[in-house]
Amino acid sequence: MSIGIDIIRGQAIQSIGSANHLIGRLAIMTDSRKPHRNSLFVPLIGDHFNGHQFINKAIENGASAALWMEREPLPQDLPANFPLFLVRDTLKALQNMAKSYLNQVQPKVIAVTGSNGKTTTKDMLYSILQGAFRTFKTQGNLNNHIGIPLTILAMPEDTEVLVLEMGMNHFGELTFLSQIAKPNVALITNIGESHIEYLGSRAGIAKAKLEIVNGLKKHGTLIIDGDEPLLAPVQTNAFQIVRCGYGDHNNWHIEDVEESLTGTRFSLRGQKHPFDLPVLGKHNVKNAALSFAAARVIGTEVDTIRHGLAHLQLTHLRFERINGLNGSLLINDCYNANPTSMKASLETLKNLSGYDRRVAVLGDMYELGKNEKVMHKGVAAELTPPLTHVVTIGNKGAWIADGLREQSSDSAVEVRVYKTKKEALPYLQSLLDARTVMLFKASRRMALEQLSSHLQAEAPAD
Repeated sequence: MSIGIDIIRGQAIQSIGSANHLIGRLAIMTDSRKPHRNSLFVPLIGDHFNGHQFINKAIENGASAALWMEREPLPQDLPANFPLFLVRDTLKALQNMAKSYLNQVQPKVIAVTGSNGKTTTKDMLYSILQGAFRTFKTQGNLNNHIGIPLTILAMPEDTEVLVLEMGMNHFGELTFLSQIAKPNVALITNIGESHIEYLGSRAGIAKAKLEIVNGLKKHGTLIIDGDEPLLAPVQTNAFQIVRCGYGDHNNWHIEDVEESLTGTRFSLRGQKHPFDLPVLGKHNVKNAALSFAAARVIGTEVDTIRHGLAHLQLTHLRFERINGLNGSLLINDCYNANPTSMKASLETLKNLSGYDRRVAVLGDMYELGKNEKVMHKGVAAELTPPLTHVVTIGNKGAWIADGLREQSSDSAVEVRVYKTKKEALPYLQSLLDARTVMLFKASRRMALEQLSSHLQAEAPAD
């Protein structure tokens, strides 16, 4: 969880002060506000901040040394002989230190990207692999050009498998991240509409996601959603390709999916026994199949995979089931949303048995570009019985209701439209009883979990 002084020195143009007291390994600190003893402060520069201004706060919170961009004025009020390692660019130095440390530890690396399901698949892989290997995974959403290096530098020295989630919203980003991580296995969960505002089309998104192979190690493996037509043309002799999905043509073909209130059971063709997941949704079954494939590539036994999937714990706000008021069930799937993931969640909601009232609370989806209105309206195709109620929140969310009205003037699904969460709360409360299951789905900035927190069995006090 820390790096040696040799890796730090390797980035420095020169050093100032004395590093003689730096014994052992240093943790990495980029946020001067968070105490971390015996750490190396890496002051980053953004559009609206300059970390170099907070060097004294970093020292107060435990920094033993710091990187320093050579063009920045040297601070005049540092403790005597405090060590500064001068570099041309602190971010680049951070990334290069990550490369050096990764090369030193030499774990097998699995890189996960996709429009939806990245975090869920990362969690599935971790749940599986920790049963056979010393495994480390991306913490939280540290999945960009800063987060990936921080994740690498945080892994213990004895890590055998590193699972990295990789996010992107522009061309070139995954090439850069993949070349830092040098994965043995690259995994693309699916192609949706996330960041279509910047990438132009789903075809553009597929092209950008496939950049993940640009850092793939020789004789590596690419694992993909085999049901996605945009990924079907991928052919190469440079690496192995494994396809997973519901179609017969896939290397790992999903069969016999059975959903219940407690989870999902499914089979993979060629495997004697089924697999159990404590989560719902056919999309999550596909994530599990992708995880199975990746785990097998690096030599994990099938029984270990089966146990890991059965004991999966998902990251907060990913199809999270909560006991609601009056015996109802609430499903928080509101970490993020795009049309593909929203439709998948709605399909799962409709397939849940044991409920007479199925309520979808849907909000704005962002980064959909110039066709965002059409894409919101397109969700209406999924708003059919056995769904009973649809509640939209936000200006963009209202387009979903518009789409339903345009689709059918006498829909059997009751629709309510609200601008704010506060306005919607009383109506949602009125729907909750033991016959009700209620889904919350929207983009992250909508924070729909604030609604569900007031509708759970033990609602917090105001």
